[in-house]
Amino acid sequence: MMVQSSSEQEVAQLIVQTLKLKVDPASIQPDAPLFGEGLGLDSIDALELSLAISQTYGYQLKSSDPEIKAIFSSLWALAKAIEKNRTK
Repeated sequence: MMVQSSSEQEVAQLIVQTLKLKVDPASIQPDAPLFGEGLGLDSIDALELSLAISQTYGYQLKSSDPEIKAIFSSLWALAKAIEKNRTK
């Protein structure tokens, strides 16, 4: 079991609050998939999450980005992308 870094904890909290998930943010494994068999998120969740990330961190996630699937692949990947691209 991987331990969440502080940025992963912050992003996990944002995911749970934004999507009103009934899950403990600390229980989200950094390397587990966010979509499908992982947290079970869908494309609407991705849109809501993108908006929350933009408002919170100033990082604009675009569906046209060739890396978008990789960015949303796991909590670890998403937190890493936010750290690298945040403006707030």
